[in-house]
This record gives sequence, structure tokens and C-alpha cells, in this order.
Amino acid sequence: MPKVIISDKLSEAAVQIFRDAGVQVDFQPDLGKDPARLAEIIGEYDGLAIRSATKATAELIAKADRLKVIGRAGIGVDNVDISAASAKGIVVMNTPFGNSITTAEHAIAMMFAVARQIPAADASTQAGKWEKSRFMGSEITGKTLGLVGAGNIGSVVATRAIGLKMKVIAYDPFLSVDRARELGVEKVEALEDVLGRADFITLHLPKTEKTANILSAERVAAIKPGARLINCARGGLVDERAVAEALKSGQLAGAAFDVFGSEPATDNPLFGLPNVVCTPHLGASTQEAQENVALQVAEQMSDYLLKGAIQNALNAPSVSAEEAPILKPWIDLCEKLGSFAGQVTESPIEEIEIEYVGRVGDLNQKPLTSALTAALLRPLVGEGGVNMVSAPIVARERGVKISETRKDAQGAFGSYVRLIVTTEAQERSVAGTIYSDGRPRFIQIKGINLEAEPSPRMLYTTNTDEPGYIGALGMLLGRLGINIATFALGRAAQGGEAIALLGVDEDVTDEMLAEINALSQVRQVKALAF
Repeated sequence: MPKVIISDKLSEAAVQIFRDAGVQVDFQPDLGKDPARLAEIIGEYDGLAIRSATKATAELIAKADRLKVIGRAGIGVDNVDISAASAKGIVVMNTPFGNSITTAEHAIAMMFAVARQIPAADASTQAGKWEKSRFMGSEITGKTLGLVGAGNIGSVVATRAIGLKMKVIAYDPFLSVDRARELGVEKVEALEDVLGRADFITLHLPKTEKTANILSAERVAAIKPGARLINCARGGLVDERAVAEALKSGQLAGAAFDVFGSEPATDNPLFGLPNVVCTPHLGASTQEAQENVALQVAEQMSDYLLKGAIQNALNAPSVSAEEAPILKPWIDLCEKLGSFAGQVTESPIEEIEIEYVGRVGDLNQKPLTSALTAALLRPLVGEGGVNMVSAPIVARERGVKISETRKDAQGAFGSYVRLIVTTEAQERSVAGTIYSDGRPRFIQIKGINLEAEPSPRMLYTTNTDEPGYIGALGMLLGRLGINIATFALGRAAQGGEAIALLGVDEDVTDEMLAEINALSQVRQVKALAF
């Protein structure tokens, strides 16, 4: 039974979802505030469910030898070292849809609050003052709202703003023209277009290397005079000192911030200014949202630990619960193909091409490609250096090009996978399929047809097709005390290049390989392990 620890405050309903699914759960909602204690026990768990209090640092992850998944109940994963998790094969999931409505509504509320100075007017009135002339506001209707980011939350804000009779323009490199038309917004090509045209600007971006400080001092200075800025996305997107100066000078009419560069925010350049509204990171703080993200993360983590389904992962391809059992044998095959090629390849890999032929071409290929790539690179970078999660990153870092091709069924097999590896020295290929028993088979190596089931220990030779080779190899293996379990042969043409792939019961040592290599017909010999 997989075991999960919840180290932050999550709904009790999430605990019950884990239990109902058959996952053992340890609910310690204050443990995230004690990183030393969490580090002591994290090695006992397969899953870690968190919100924002727990910091899944590289140091913590290094001690999580059993951990398979980290689930963040919410959108932001600033508190998770995704690179460290990926390197260790840990899937990092979030819940991007559970609090979209709530966060969008908070952005709209903040826009109203800063437009009509509601918090300051409330404080003044409750203090016994009646300062109508001091709190002159601005109408929303007819104004231009500029979205910086038009994803899940930004699109909800857009629909609400259009309902308020605002004109909406959006800057988002990933927003298609069709999607913009569907939302009823105008897509602009440059961020400066939003800054120079919008009366209200609202941010809806994750914080990444590319988006950090996206509203720099220079860009803050480019905002339309009299505009109001709203940030309910992530802290660190905006130069807060530059915004404070723009507010003091009157260039900005107001600002509303729910997130800050440093949190908890006890001191900030924006605090104390009369035309600023600040809230303590309340974007997702509604009962509905808290319940939604907690239930969603529990369901996602349970599905992954029990079924292999991957949803909303930030470092792994998605696999639905329905796909997982169908993909499982093909993932196994891809791992065998990659492992074979990795073990027989001796020079640096430049490119890998994967052909998905027949029915397998209709499946979700991302996990197949990741599994194959990881198995291919593992003999080259070490057992702990690559996994299914980190494989695309490791390949990219090493300059390995990866391409995928889908082809209609052809040849004797209705569906198969072929891997073509290009190195500095040569091009090598291996192909395999799944038989009716659900188990993988090698069906072609170097363009030579054969049929062989992978076994834990195998011996692979390339040789010249000459009479007596099989007998000579068999006699030598017998003398070396190696029992042959299976024996598959293939050749390109009579008297030409041939290959042999044997399943054996004993380990083949380097000394044994040297004796086999001394046979006159042998060109190459490798001991393989699967």
C-alpha cells in the first residue's frame, strides 16, 4: 500500500479520498513548518501533499529515497525544487483549475476596490469621518482592461470584464487568434501595447526565469498615465519600488497587490501609500477553492500511485487512468529498446529517431518517448543520472536531438516501435513489438529480422555468416559454464553480416567476453542486462 504524508493544512475530505482509494495517509498539517523533522521522516513516504508552507527543497528531496510524487494543492510551485525532483524521478503535480474562479474573482474585486478606493473609504467612514470629496473614484464601464497572461485565470477575468462592458486586450505569446476570438478579446503582439493602452492592467502569469520582474522599472514607466495596476498572480513579477515611485508621482492612479516579492510581507515599498490596496495572498482563499484543490490533489496523487495516471504534472507527460494500462506494455517495450541501444552504443549519441508504426501510433507517445530516452541514456550517464521524468532534460543538455514519426501499419507486424540511433561513428536501429501474451519482443536489429524475448541476462553478437559458428559459440559457452535459455538468429544475406541474441542463465564476465570475441567469426560481443 503506498504511503502519503500531508504536511500542510488540507481539507479533511482529502484525507478521506486517499483512504477510500487505498492509500495510507499520515496527516500532519503543521509539519511543513518544521523542515528538520520532515527531512527526518520523508524517506518513509511515496507521496508528499502540500500547500505553500512546506518547502520541498533540494535538501529535502535528496533524503526522499522512496518518494514518487509531490502534489501541490494550488497553482504556484515556487516552494518546490522541480529540477531536483525531476533529477530523482519524482513527478510534481499542481491543481491549476481548482482555484481559477476564486483567484479571478479576487482580481476583479481588487480592480473595483482600487477604482473606488473602497478600503480607505471604509476605514475613514468607520472612524467617524464623512469624506465624500476625498474618495473620487473611476468607472469600470467602457474602460480598457489589459491582461498580461490569458490562461486559465486570465480567461475567466476576461469573461467577467466583458460582462462589465469593458474592452479587453491581452498579451500572451501562447494565446491563439482563434482562442482570442472565442474569448472576445483583442490579442496584442507586444507587452508594451498593453502597458500603453490599458486603463487597468492585471497580471496572470506564473513566475519563471522569463517572467521574473517582467514589469521592470523601465516597463512601469511605460504604463499609460492614470492607469491602475493589479497583481493577484505571483510575487516577483513587478518592480515594487518602481510602482511605489509611479504612485507617488501620480503616473499611476492606483495599484492593488495580493502577492509580493517577499512573503509574508511585513515591510514593502507599497505599504502606507494612499492609493494602494493590499491583501495577504488571498487569491485562492475561499472555502470552495480550498476544498476543490485539496480534493483534486488527493485524487491525482492516488491515481498516479495506484494506476500510473499522471495529471497536471509540471515535469512529466500526462497519462490518463484509462490510458495507463494500455500504455504499460508499450512503455516496457520502449524501455527494452532504449536499454538495448544504450548498452551496445559506444560513441556519443547525436540523434535518436523513434518510429511508431500501426496502432501504437494512436497512443499517447510522450510517455513512450520519455521511457525509451531514459533507458537509452542510462548506460551512458549512470543509473541515478536519468529517469523517465528527467530524460528529455538530460537529452537536451547533452545536445541529443529527438524526433518522432508515425507510420501506418506495414510488414508482418501490425504495430511496432523502431528506434534509430545516430552516433559520431554509425547509425544503429532496433525494433520491437508486443505479442498477444502482452510481453515485448525484439523483431529487428540493424535491419536484420529475428524474434527474441528480452530476458534478465542476454548475450549479443554480430558475426560473419559462416558454417560452424553456432556450434563454436555453443561449445564455448558450455565450456565457460553458461547455460543458454533462448537463442535467436538473423542474417542480412548468406555469407554476410549476421547477429545472435541469446538469453543466458549466468552472468557473462569480461574475461568470458574476451574469449567469445576471440572466435574468428565474431565482430562484436556484448553482455546485456534487462
